[in-house]
Amino acid sequence: MRMELIQPFINSADAVLAQGLQGPTSVENLSMEEEAYRRRGVAAEICLTGDIEGRIIFDLAPEVAVKVASCMAGEELPQTNDLVRETVCELANQIIGNAVTTLNDQGFHFRVHPPHMLTTEHGTKSSEDTEALVMCFNTTSGTVFMNVALRYHPSGVAEHAVAG
Repeated sequence: MRMELIQPFINSADAVLAQGLQGPTSVENLSMEEEAYRRRGVAAEICLTGDIEGRIIFDLAPEVAVKVASCMAGEELPQTNDLVRETVCELANQIIGNAVTTLNDQGFHFRVHPPHMLTTEHGTKSSEDTEALVMCFNTTSGTVFMNVALRYHPSGVAEHAVAG
């Protein structure tokens, strides 16, 4: 996985989390994951198709998801509130939107699919040509995990190379 594809997602997550949670963030524990994805709590997945394809997952422990949603809503929310899950999806939307804008400016073309909640404990396993990069963002509300698994679409690489 090339860092030029991942860096816009890291930068966007850092900026959106710091602004939305009104506090500093730090990135820790970058690792490549070959095992199947294992959900930690409230998780939203966004899939991309186009020149680059794959998926990005944002995963928050249940208590962290409540803190994040409460901070962004400006009031205490109960753990079972649908607003908590919707906030995680909206957070994922904002982060992916900013990153995709950056990549579009570099000449890549995508289709961003709407976020959906992951309800299964295990997800798909990385493939030979699609590794997953996992990182933790430490925020004032707790740890936000981001799992990125992307690859160049074979025809997208040729088109991007021609475009320059």
